[in-house]
Amino acid sequence: MGSTIRAIETTGTVDEQHRLHLDEPLSITGPSRVRVIILVPEEAKTEEGEWLRAAASSSVFDFLKDVEEDIYSPADGRPFCDEG
Repeated sequence: MGSTIRAIETTGTVDEQHRLHLDEPLSITGPSRVRVIILVPEEAKTEEGEWLRAAASSSVFDFLKDVEEDIYSPADGRPFCDEG
């Protein structure tokens, strides 16, 4: 059976050279090899449905409701068929 693994949670900063600097010293006897898991907050991602709802409810696109803007018909173009 493998050895027991103990988790230590701490915080730190990654500098311009991509090096990790911990905010507090670790309470382990070194030198010692460790496994490191980095958790980075993701930027807020907008789901496709949210974009569609926002576009549909925005007055920015009201000009598209004008009959003069309706320049295409179902007979225009050719159907797209992806054979990939």
